Amino acid sequence: MNLPIFHPNASLDRLAWATCLALGQLHRHVSAMLNILSGFIGLVTLILMIPAVLPLLGALNWILVPMALFGAFIGLMSSKKGGQYFCLIVAAFGALRLFMGGGII
Repeated sequence: MNLPIFHPNASLDRLAWATCLALGQLHRHVSAMLNILSGFIGLVTLILMIPAVLPLLGALNWILVPMALFGAFIGLMSSKKGGQYFCLIVAAFGALRLFMGGGII
């Protein structure tokens, strides 16, 4: 990669450019990782919601819906929104289950 040179002795400028480029790459990687983390939280929450569909285990959704919303919050900080939307769908499914069970069952 060739970095722009503004004057003949531009080692400091090259370092500044390299730092800026590295931080930009780091930001993109962290943002992508937050999306993956959000999707993983949503997937774990969805798997844990399977037993919560059974009668008398619906109260488990009181723990799982906030967990899915936390995953959506993590996805909110990402540049991609797939994980965030997945977590919101999982949270909506758990909230619907709570609503149908009267909040307890």
